Amino acid sequence: MERNKLFKELVKKSRSYRGYDESRRITREELLELVDCARFAPSSVNRQPFQYLLAYEQEDLDKIQPLTGWARGLPQMKLPHPGKCPTAFIVICQNTDWDPDLNRYLRDVGIAAQTMLLAAAEMDLGGIMIGNFSPKKLAETMELPENIVPMLIVAFGKPDEKIVLTEVEPNESLNYYRDDQDTHYVPKRKLKDIVL
Repeated sequence: MERNKLFKELVKKSRSYRGYDESRRITREELLELVDCARFAPSSVNRQPFQYLLAYEQEDLDKIQPLTGWARGLPQMKLPHPGKCPTAFIVICQNTDWDPDLNRYLRDVGIAAQTMLLAAAEMDLGGIMIGNFSPKKLAETMELPENIVPMLIVAFGKPDEKIVLTEVEPNESLNYYRDDQDTHYVPKRKLKDIVL
């Protein structure tokens, strides 16, 4: 039972962070460890169609960051705030030579991303999945071969913001929000309301 509690705390710690301590650089070795965890995750028919672009040098971060859209639920805010950008990205890409069907492995993309985010939380890092980007622009910017298609960007860094989970009633809003101190609140449905 204690092990289950530890895992639940890790899940709660793995939030969608939109603010990072830019002085904490992430190394290639740390990113390789995250990808190594992802490669052990389940894969549909065990096809394992993904390859991973690692970005941790400032030159690459400066290319990728402007291509990403953040916090669509807070259109009045520009996130991340200046000086609070992630210090690494992992782009999950599908190698179409290994399998050309881009829709078949969308679940696998999520599984790989969540596995890396949980591993990052265990390393006292944080991250966020970013689906708001143009795969074509990213591929062109990073000069990827035609058979390598970006599927999802996962940003990583040392979290530098406060996130609070709240529970809501069935009729209450699920929109995340921030208060005057820039604390990020994430409403969650109650367990009793999601079990059929």
